[in-house]
Amino acid sequence: MAQARAERHDDEADLDAAPPVDTSEAIRAAYRFHRTKRHVRIERRRANQLAGIRFAVTLAVLAFVFVVLSLTVWAEVQRAFGL
Repeated sequence: MAQARAERHDDEADLDAAPPVDTSEAIRAAYRFHRTKRHVRIERRRANQLAGIRFAVTLAVLAFVFVVLSLTVWAEVQRAFGL
């Protein structure tokens, strides 16, 4: 038992002898990293939402063009063949 305590005291002495670590830069870097990560996540979500909106608008425009062309072709067929 006495040896275990002696080893523990040696470990504590090593910790006390270690130079203090300046964590302010590490903390700033961690904040910067997580802030950037959050901004990337927000931008990705926004881009996905905009992609969905672009798809819906493109689909609506294509459907409108299809209807207009179909009606135009039908009117020309009626005029040409007298239907």
